[in-house]
Amino acid sequence: MITDLDNFFMDLAIDRAWEYQLLTYPNPAVGAVVVKDGRVLSIQAHQRAGTSHAEVLALIEAFENLTEKRVTIDRFDANEAHKFLLQNAKDIFRECEIFVTLEPCSHIGKTPSCASLIKSLNLKRVVIGSSDPISSHSGGVKILRDSGIRVDIGIRRDACDLLIEPFKIWQNRAFVIFKLAQTLNGRIGGGYISSKESLKIVHQIRAVSKKMLIGGNTVRIDRPTLDCRFIDSNTAPDIFIYSKRDDFDKTIPLFDIKGRSVKVVSDLDDLLSTPSLLLVEGGGEMLNAIRDRIDWLLIFQAPKLSTDELSYNITANLEYIRVKKLQKDLMIWSRFEK
Repeated sequence: MITDLDNFFMDLAIDRAWEYQLLTYPNPAVGAVVVKDGRVLSIQAHQRAGTSHAEVLALIEAFENLTEKRVTIDRFDANEAHKFLLQNAKDIFRECEIFVTLEPCSHIGKTPSCASLIKSLNLKRVVIGSSDPISSHSGGVKILRDSGIRVDIGIRRDACDLLIEPFKIWQNRAFVIFKLAQTLNGRIGGGYISSKESLKIVHQIRAVSKKMLIGGNTVRIDRPTLDCRFIDSNTAPDIFIYSKRDDFDKTIPLFDIKGRSVKVVSDLDDLLSTPSLLLVEGGGEMLNAIRDRIDWLLIFQAPKLSTDELSYNITANLEYIRVKKLQKDLMIWSRFEK
């Protein structure tokens, strides 16, 4: 029987996973919570592809809280983390439950199998939101149930499925996220609008997406750099300029970043059909031009009013997916209403 408390614990996992939405590319955003006797021992999320999954980070934090011992290994090194737990925590989690937004992985790839780890640690119960949509990765539920562990699946399924929607889309084509920044009265001109915290988030997404689509007028008028300097990273995404004319000033910083590719494209079919995470930045013309190809919009709403005349100049109804209050701005995940 699923209880309100089960939903509450899963919501904690969902909330934590959203903090890393898109930043785990090409992996999905996943959250995990470990509970014992109704007490939360840990809340964690997968943070970066190639590092420990949410379940592993949650189990290590729970181990620390149960034993009152600090784990000194690199917990983000998945192989080290699995090895540590298998050697030191076999009898610690027998009365614990773990809530995971996505079915624990059964396969061994860049990281070991989380389902096999949970089986070896013999947790009392595993509560899962979404089944793994990748057939070659699924099978975690069977591993756990075959070992005698109670598994409940489908708790807060809609919210967990929404969490991994980008992951499911970029298996087959580009997941297109359009970033907007505007004042409270909808103005987008006049220099930086977003706070440093918002800019840092955007630069984190730029760093992992590795591909950006921008409009020709953005290049001609704004003369941007579009790097990842706000996270002190030398990484810069490859740039695709959507324009029928290649008449750009090639001396601006955009064209002068080592290792970056800059291409002018007049047709987007190849770009959008290639599995990837594609970040789009631009103004109203760009938004209108690819409106039907956008999956989600990421809006940073600044607490400012402006007399600048520039706006996105679009009429549309949006559906809010997730709203978060940052230190200054509102961060709004949304999509066009269907």
